[in-house]
Amino acid sequence: MTADTRIEQAQLLYERAVFGGDSGALTAAGHELDAVEADLALARGKVVHARFLEERVEDARELELFERAVRLYRALGDVRGEGEALFWVGTFHQVVRDDTGEALPALTRALDLATRADDRLTMSYALRHLGFAEHMAGRLDAARDLFEESTRLRRELGFLAGVAANLIGLAHVAAQQDRREEAAELLREAGESAGKAGAEGVLRWVAEARGELGLSGEG
Repeated sequence: MTADTRIEQAQLLYERAVFGGDSGALTAAGHELDAVEADLALARGKVVHARFLEERVEDARELELFERAVRLYRALGDVRGEGEALFWVGTFHQVVRDDTGEALPALTRALDLATRADDRLTMSYALRHLGFAEHMAGRLDAARDLFEESTRLRRELGFLAGVAANLIGLAHVAAQQDRREEAAELLREAGESAGKAGAEGVLRWVAEARGELGLSGEG
């Protein structure tokens, strides 16, 4: 349901309460508006996060927005929304604060809720970021498994830019495990997928990975 639809429904419920004498309609109207507020908080938080990725300056509003969304979705019983918002809470701690210990509970819970809601996109994001955690801890096989499962989901969804991003992570793992030919092939496929998706930012990541891994002339 769109925000406009929810607001319109809240207006109708207001009229039912005021003119129809149905005081119970006010609770339903509040739920509709809480859902709009949750969606807005989540969307604003994502925009603030994107700005962080561009400028690398923390904005305290980011965590506040994501935590607000979590609380609202939880109160509404919206499992899918709560899972997505929790993923972003975990991402804030992992990416902005560089605090994997604080991020892991939120990311793990996000994966659980997204799985329950069959929200495969959020599942793919949570698996990817749990893969980052395993990679940073030096557990390369576990990281590879998580990246591969995330990539499988993204292929099913036709999310080519996300597939490309994951292939870069898999290339880093392969290179650390002395599988250079595989790493080069993964980066070649990443570049191809990013190109098809028109994902110029991911193409830059592919080029950076080739340089970092010394694979500029391979693949």
